Amino acid sequence: MQEEHVHPLLGIAIEACLAAGKEIMEVYAGSFSVDHKDDRSPLTEADRRSHTVIANILRSTGLPVLSEEGGEIACEERMAWQRYWCVDPLDGTKEFVKRNGEFTVNIALMERDELPAGPMGRSKPVLGLLYAPDTDVLYFAWKGAGAFRQKEAATRTGVSAYERIAMSTPLPAEADRNTYIILASRSHRSPETDAFIKSMEEKRGDIAINSMGSAYKFGLLAEGTADAYPRYAPTMEWDTAAGQIICNEAGKELTDVTTNAPMRYNKNELVNNWFIVQ
Repeated sequence: MQEEHVHPLLGIAIEACLAAGKEIMEVYAGSFSVDHKDDRSPLTEADRRSHTVIANILRSTGLPVLSEEGGEIACEERMAWQRYWCVDPLDGTKEFVKRNGEFTVNIALMERDELPAGPMGRSKPVLGLLYAPDTDVLYFAWKGAGAFRQKEAATRTGVSAYERIAMSTPLPAEADRNTYIILASRSHRSPETDAFIKSMEEKRGDIAINSMGSAYKFGLLAEGTADAYPRYAPTMEWDTAAGQIICNEAGKELTDVTTNAPMRYNKNELVNNWFIVQ
């Protein structure tokens, strides 16, 4: 890939991911308190510190940032955006608190899509990054260029985005297995998920279920170590935007089960419909 074909904002987004991961791991290494938001979801100092460093770095792009920890933005204001960042500074805070390593930093660049705008969305992800600080694995993709995985990402300092791509593995990677693997949420299993699993057992025969937390599941789907992720439970736009473009560029589709079409973003309400990735 030639350097001029690398997305111009990729390097800044990678810098933000890795800087956020450093803040998260500093908190993870010590003791920390857990607060709760109005919806009873957990909040830690790692969430706050990650949000702050990401917002500061992305500010240089001149684009607005829609972040889980950034406070509410009026619907009318954000719907006027042509491009913006969609950020979850720490996806999988429950897993962070449990100290099982299953948490990620999610950053996606969003643009207005080609469809008529409406209450069910007006934007799509065109660049996405998922960073797992505990394992130091970075997944990234941008529209039309493919998806990539880099291990030991934080140890590769002082390199350009182009050089980082050269160090990374194009996705999907080879997966030498016969078992069909379904990923399920560790915290949000539902009867609809169980029904999907049963239907795939009838179609595929030999399947395995892997329950885990956070957007890390999208990375496993993109690299080819898992095949499907049914999500019949609530998620927010910042939970899925980065993972959607990474999976798309690796050959998988995230389908909104309500519309039977790709998920759209910047909706009236930022809660996603149920979806399936496969």
